[in-house]
Amino acid sequence: MTLDQRVEGIVEILTDKKAQDIEVFDLQEADYIAKRVIIANSLNGKHTLSLFDYLKKGVKAQDDEVFASDTTDEWSVADLGDILVHIMIPDYRQRYSLEEFLTELMENQKKANIDPA
Repeated sequence: MTLDQRVEGIVEILTDKKAQDIEVFDLQEADYIAKRVIIANSLNGKHTLSLFDYLKKGVKAQDDEVFASDTTDEWSVADLGDILVHIMIPDYRQRYSLEEFLTELMENQKKANIDPA
């Protein structure tokens, strides 16, 4: 299964269980620990845990594996090697603004690839 197919499968898993505002970041060209990052909102703390549990079962059914994870009611992270999945309540997503960090990381990498200095 290709990386993009794996990402599509993860997005489908999250969508099926009512995750909201799902975003995928392609960091293949950036100097980052993963090639893709998926961020999704949960509705509340219980939904965060439920989504994470469903994600683990879903990726296993797709012959993928969660290598490491960290889970709380507010924020869960799954490390699938070249894919990181963040599921969080909207307050945490706004507070930590991962989108801003990842977008800046991609922009800086593009500038570094263009800049001959």
